[in-house]
Amino acid sequence: MTEAPSLEDAWQALESHWFIPPTGEVLQKTPSYSFLRMFLSPFLRPVLNAKLVGLHNIPRKGAVILAANHLSHVDPILVIAAARRTTHYLAKDGHFKNGLLRFVMRATGQIETKRDEGGEGALSSAADVLSEGQALGIFPEGTRSKRTDAPFLLPGKTGIARLAASYPGAVIVPIALTGTRNMMKPQDHKLPRLWRRIGLSAGVGITWMQWLEHENGGGMTSTQLLELAEMEDHEIRSSLANLYRKFTDQIMASISTLGAP
Repeated sequence: MTEAPSLEDAWQALESHWFIPPTGEVLQKTPSYSFLRMFLSPFLRPVLNAKLVGLHNIPRKGAVILAANHLSHVDPILVIAAARRTTHYLAKDGHFKNGLLRFVMRATGQIETKRDEGGEGALSSAADVLSEGQALGIFPEGTRSKRTDAPFLLPGKTGIARLAASYPGAVIVPIALTGTRNMMKPQDHKLPRLWRRIGLSAGVGITWMQWLEHENGGGMTSTQLLELAEMEDHEIRSSLANLYRKFTDQIMASISTLGAP
């Protein structure tokens, strides 16, 4: 009697439809990052009026996606400070034109992306981080929310789901940031108002494979995946798109439940 394939093996049968290849560029070493974290973080902690919850949910090693809401320029800084490990964000090339800003971006391990490369180029750059088992910071909304009234949280874009599916062992950790817009509101505040109360709440992480088989997630079995692999290309793309949308919506719901305004 032939043993049924595992869910992982069945998912691999669809690899040509979901895999995002990395660019092949090696992540730059960031000794300045360790220096800043060692000496700057202890200085900032007593100054910042911050409440950090659930930091134990952020894995200390291995591929991880830290998915947070986005309200202010200080958001990535707060995530990086809380993660307790080197965290790479993708940043548009405009942030690397100014000399001082370019130094800060590179010193903290941020990755320059070219606007003319489009979304696929950015996803491949993100894949570089995950393929090396590192931490990737991402804002699933795709942009900073400019809503003036709550709820500020925007619908998520499915890039996060595509990355999770392409690196199914990576842990996706939902994170809610609060108060960051009051600390530094774009166009209104030139410098962060450090006395303002801010917060970060990290939820329990999940991998794509865990989500895919969970009855309240993808609800897929190995048999269903193998049957999907035998379908026409357009049917496969449609089915995967539905899974990506459901995964993204559930991640956004988790961010909201954690307290994102």
